[in-house]
This record gives sequence, structure tokens and C-alpha cells, in this order.
Amino acid sequence: MKLGAVIITMGNRPAELRDLLDSVAKQLGPEIEVAVVGNGSPLPPLPEGLRTVELPENLGIPGGRNVGIELFGPAGREVDVVLFLDDDGLLPSEDTGELVRAAFAADPKLGIISFRIADPETGTTQRRHVPRLRASDPMRDSRVTTFLGGASAVRTRVIEEVGPLPEAFFYAHEETDLAWRALDAGWQIEYRSDLVLHHPATSPARHAVYHRLVARNRVWLARRNLPWLLVPIYLGVWFALTLVRRPSRQALRAWLGGFREGWSSPCGERRPMRWRTVWRLTRLGRPPII
Repeated sequence: MKLGAVIITMGNRPAELRDLLDSVAKQLGPEIEVAVVGNGSPLPPLPEGLRTVELPENLGIPGGRNVGIELFGPAGREVDVVLFLDDDGLLPSEDTGELVRAAFAADPKLGIISFRIADPETGTTQRRHVPRLRASDPMRDSRVTTFLGGASAVRTRVIEEVGPLPEAFFYAHEETDLAWRALDAGWQIEYRSDLVLHHPATSPARHAVYHRLVARNRVWLARRNLPWLLVPIYLGVWFALTLVRRPSRQALRAWLGGFREGWSSPCGERRPMRWRTVWRLTRLGRPPII
């Protein structure tokens, strides 16, 4: 089973990128092909033998990763599984690649694996990095309904079947969009605590556009993927949760602007999931109204 790794970078973390590449190169088993995308920036000096491209503009996280996938041929067909790894992450174990191969080989319907993200200093995993509602125990493996974009492995047949990440999202919720389409097509998604990516503990709100894009993309996600009956319920729940969390006035203003933008701007092709998939998500512990 051939593995490929897609890493996008803005060129501002060359030391961390080199450490990540070293950790990928040390993986046991067949060599993992690596594609590095300079997302609107030139690439720093890199080892020989990598597939690289420098984009003239920043296409965002999903756009950059889609370009990286295509470096392995259309829909990544030259590899069986593509790993998405954040450029400031690190694979601490040398058997991660072999564990990924074994997992996909054992279950032909397994489409996506979400890794456990752990802080390299403390070893802790933030609740937001456990892709389920019951996130208190990050060491518990489970079937899930979404995945962590910067610490994951995706079977390329999934991308070929349901399409790439939604490029227009730029940042936030693009993984859930792909996950819902994959689940609707019959694929499974697993969270695996033994597959670890070391990554410094951070807040997603560090990004200046966080609140606006989170709100806009939440609306787009619902408009693109949910039966119309569930769209107002799903968005109503998230609207209420946002108010309960009492964001700052500036953050709330940005969030409301993004919410309006999500309704007024094109969201791309609408492919609502089947009600059978709604029930499947519910049985997995996350009905698509939460």
C-alpha cells in the first residue's frame, strides 16, 4: 500500500518543516512519497526527491491540500492513501506509516483516519482535537463523523469518488464537508489514539479571519450537505451555542458578518445527504444538528 504525505506551508516555519520531513523519512516500511506546497510563498531549502510546487497566491488550507493531492496524479491515484500533516507537526513514532497501512488493509470500507494530536511538551490532547462530542478521553478509539485536517490519512479512492476538499472554504470546516460526503458514500471514519502527531497546543482564534470564516463556512456546510429540513435546526443550534459562549463584541460582529455572508454568497454544489446517512451520524453519536 503506497502512502503519500501532503504538507502545505507558508514558508514561515522552516525549522519545524524540516523536523517534520525528517520524521516522515524515518518511518518504517516502504518510503512515503512527500508533496510540499508553498501556499502563496517560496519554499525553503528542502531535501532532494520531494514533489514540490510554489503557488503564486495563498489558496487556503483546502486549496493548498488539493494542489498537493494532484502532485500524486489526478485525485492522488499514484498513491493509495494520502496523509495530511501540518507543517509544524511531527511524527514521534517511527511505526505510524505501518500502522496506517495495516488499518486500511484490514478494513476496505475505512476511508479516513484521524490522528491524535498531542502537545510535545505536556503530552496533552486538547478537547477540540478529539473529533466527537464525548471528548474527555482522548485515548479512546472510536468511529467518528469528522476528522482533523492536519493530522489525518485519507484513502485516495474517497477523494476520487466524492471529490476534493471544498477550496472556497479557505479555512475551517472543510474536513467535515469531505467527511459527510464520504459517510454518505458508505465510507467509515476512525479516530485512532495510537497514531500521534506532536503539535504545539494553540488556539484556532489566533487566525485573524477565524470568527468570520467559521460562521460563513458553517452556513455553507449546512447548505451544501444537509436536507433542507435540518438546515435551520443545525444553524440555529450553532447560533445559540455561539451566544452562550459569550464572544467579545469584536468577535461576535465578525461572526455575524460571516453568518450573513454564508447565506448571501454561493456555497458551491449542493449534494444533500440521504436520511439514511442522517441516521448513521446519529448512531455514531453526532446527529447533524449539533
